[in-house]
Amino acid sequence: MDLEINLLGFISRLEKQFKYTFASFYLIIVCHSVGIAQSVDHSLWDQLLHTHVAKNGNVNYNAFIKDSNKLNSYLRILEMNPPSPTWNRNEEMAFWINAYNAYTVKLILSNYPIKGIKEIGGRIPFVNSTWDIKFIKIGDELLDLNNIEHSKLRKKFNDPRIHMVLVCASKSCPALPQEAIRSSTLDSQLDQASIIFVNDPFKNSITDTSIQLSMIFKWYAMDFRAAGGVKAFVNNYSKKKLNDKTKIKYLNYDWSLNE
Repeated sequence: MDLEINLLGFISRLEKQFKYTFASFYLIIVCHSVGIAQSVDHSLWDQLLHTHVAKNGNVNYNAFIKDSNKLNSYLRILEMNPPSPTWNRNEEMAFWINAYNAYTVKLILSNYPIKGIKEIGGRIPFVNSTWDIKFIKIGDELLDLNNIEHSKLRKKFNDPRIHMVLVCASKSCPALPQEAIRSSTLDSQLDQASIIFVNDPFKNSITDTSIQLSMIFKWYAMDFRAAGGVKAFVNNYSKKKLNDKTKIKYLNYDWSLNE
């Protein structure tokens, strides 16, 4: 009995001395118990990108394979922490953009070596293509890459800059950035990705007499209406401005692997 009283007194003194620490700890326990979701830390993905992606966006998939434990750890973080209604726009957009790119890399690694991503799935869009393989489990949802792009991002946020950062592991796709997308810097990262993509001569060729753009601008032309149309969007980021009288032509899309 005396030992129990002494122990209770000791705990009471600790609570008074470290009341803020106990309060913080209690708050953490409560948040987890009632399901209050915190935004995700993308540091692991950031480290992988810094290590295995070149400045031009080319990916060292062999090195990624050797570092697959870190990638799998990051994917588990995404799986266990789906976006919550309490998240703001930037947190949710950053989550799904990073998820799309990280799971694309995972899909390539699971089938490597290959010459291009389209080798993985079938040939019927929205039925059995590579982007229709349901291998992504986030929270209670089983998803494919199309679900993330079209439902989680395009449908909800109506921001054409999304197309500048979703990377389909192909040479004509936007370059995979060397850093994770962060909620705190989302808009500046989307703008920077747009500048890089629009001014890449392999993906867009703009001269005084001709305009040859990426097929992305044709496939998703309606999305760019939010920015005033394709020409307005390109002019906003291009070093060489488009001639309004010149007709746009579109470049063939190179689906070979971005390695």
